[in-house]
Amino acid sequence: MITIEHFNTKHLDQLYEVEKDSFLTPWSKNELERDALQNDKSIYYVALENDNVIGYAAMWHIVNEGHITNIAVKSEYRQKGIGALLVAELITFAQKKEMIGITLEVRVSNIAAQKLYEKFGFKPEGVRKKYYKDTNEDAIIMWKWL
Repeated sequence: MITIEHFNTKHLDQLYEVEKDSFLTPWSKNELERDALQNDKSIYYVALENDNVIGYAAMWHIVNEGHITNIAVKSEYRQKGIGALLVAELITFAQKKEMIGITLEVRVSNIAAQKLYEKFGFKPEGVRKKYYKDTNEDAIIMWKWL
């Protein structure tokens, strides 16, 4: 059974493993720890299976908007609805905090993620040219207005 919980320091090592498994240029463990525990604007959720972190989602709450910074799921758990559970949790949080909308950037080549976000009502609103420094790939800016 998959559960979604608020991030806790006991999750850090496993969350970092998900990060490394998911991104070409992962955040360092120190960056993740600092963002999750010292940034008062950060909200982190983890997806757990038998107390093992199999995915996570992070968002910054800035004034009255949410900015999704990362959503990652371990490769062997992808395409099983875990990303959707995490996105839904962020949207629920944003609604409870009466945010006006949620934004994110997604790689132009990441069609699976774009389709996931579209299912939740996110729409493309712009492009950030050469946003991803590791590949110089463009990012699509997506918004969901609440």
